[in-house]
Amino acid sequence: MAMWKIWVIAAGLFLILESITTGFLVFWFAVGCVLAMIISFFTENLIIQGTTFIISSTILIFATRKMANFFLKNDKPNGVNSLVGKTGKVTVDIVPIDGQGQIKTGGETWSAISEDESNIEKGTEVIITNIIGVKAVVKPK
Repeated sequence: MAMWKIWVIAAGLFLILESITTGFLVFWFAVGCVLAMIISFFTENLIIQGTTFIISSTILIFATRKMANFFLKNDKPNGVNSLVGKTGKVTVDIVPIDGQGQIKTGGETWSAISEDESNIEKGTEVIITNIIGVKAVVKPK
């Protein structure tokens, strides 16, 4: 059996394995197999073919990992953490002893507690400093 056929079979197996896994890692082994298959048309030397497979797969894995981290880097807060730093208005007095208090920010109403456990009166503008569970931690603006 010609070596190029073995490289094609190996690439197919790696692609099947890639479809089963959640990461995007095994795909690069399939690409390495394809490159080794191309080399097998020019030489029958298994060392050269195997070296092509190993080096190309390794380079692709490390190069794409760095590139993916660069493009997928997300410094912006998301979800409820995007509320941190925003302002709101107290709609129900914040009283730490009673555990009461609400603010309105961006059209949403949130239960709130004060950052320094002080009372904050209704109508006061506040800044959200943190989110703990379902409560906004606030301080007067």
